[in-house]
Amino acid sequence: MRFRHWGRMAEIDAAQWDALFDAGYPFTRHAYLAALEDTGCATPERGWTPCHLVASDDHGALLAAAPLYLKAHSWGEFVFDFSWADAAQRAGLSYYPKLLTAVPFTPAAGPRLGAMDAAARHALQKTLSTLPQQSGLSSWHGLFMAEEEIDTSGAHPPLRRCDVQFQWRNAGYADFAAFLAHLSRDKRKKIQQERKKVAALGWQFETLPGDRFSESEWAELYALYANTYEERGQPPYLTLEFFHRYAMQPGTPVRVTVARAGQRFMAMALLVQGGDTLYGRHWGSTGFYDGLHFETCYYQGIDYCIRQGLARYDAGAQGEHKLARGFDPVMTHSLHHFAEPRFDAAVAAALTRERRLVMARLAELQTHSAYKAQGDAA
Repeated sequence: MRFRHWGRMAEIDAAQWDALFDAGYPFTRHAYLAALEDTGCATPERGWTPCHLVASDDHGALLAAAPLYLKAHSWGEFVFDFSWADAAQRAGLSYYPKLLTAVPFTPAAGPRLGAMDAAARHALQKTLSTLPQQSGLSSWHGLFMAEEEIDTSGAHPPLRRCDVQFQWRNAGYADFAAFLAHLSRDKRKKIQQERKKVAALGWQFETLPGDRFSESEWAELYALYANTYEERGQPPYLTLEFFHRYAMQPGTPVRVTVARAGQRFMAMALLVQGGDTLYGRHWGSTGFYDGLHFETCYYQGIDYCIRQGLARYDAGAQGEHKLARGFDPVMTHSLHHFAEPRFDAAVAAALTRERRLVMARLAELQTHSAYKAQGDAA
């Protein structure tokens, strides 16, 4: 296997790259990653310098590959390591730049290591873990990795970090009412009340493919998306050009839930569909309306999954409020390796304590399911 870094996705053969990754997971597809780079989202100017790692045979055929970025900060990652960066600085260590295997701005677990077989994947991860020592950089991080990619074997294995997200599972519901019927009475009533408030606005909701919207409509949708970031005092992660290039292409996996008052867009939720899963990504609205966020980002997505026969709705990072709305807690995983042995040992000890807390939190959350216990009355 011959390893090489590439500075742009556009320089890597798209068909060979895609053959290494699960076709049902949209975020590591060549088109998605290339669009992020080519439309000014994941670029050196924004602190994301692509240096993708590819392994090939003697004839140039790809055997393994991983998205890889040199990061100048920790924004847009959703596995928060700001405290590690602060500790490194206080210890006189340079934390940035660091190496990151992740999908920019995307806290959706899935394959990060594309490979022809398990042996190639193991060699790829081993190479990634040794890059900090070889390059003189502080660390390598693999975020929101698939469970089968979590390999902590070997003499100096990467450190494993866990967290909790919330996802909805389709139990073969005939419609939204059938889903509600499986919830406990108080949770069902709460959702019905929230939906009633939004229905009273008289707006029309629909979920459509991204290529059903014109450039001018995408400009309006983008303004809603950007407003969410502006309210937090930060620039949007994605550019309007990204949506023009990626979301408007025929056959795009992008889906958009829109709320209209007449012809005016009042709210939107950006979604991506891949395989049997719907991924919730971003949302925006013209203002605050009671229950609008839950309707736009959760209930419309659940309804869409039921209509389309999708098995799972991954609505994004964090949010314990999702638990009361039919989403169940699931574990996410990341790997981390630090070049400085003492710092690596300190983080390892912290993660051992953190994992115990995360496991306890997961067990506690599982006792608060929104669903009726077996045998409970309606």
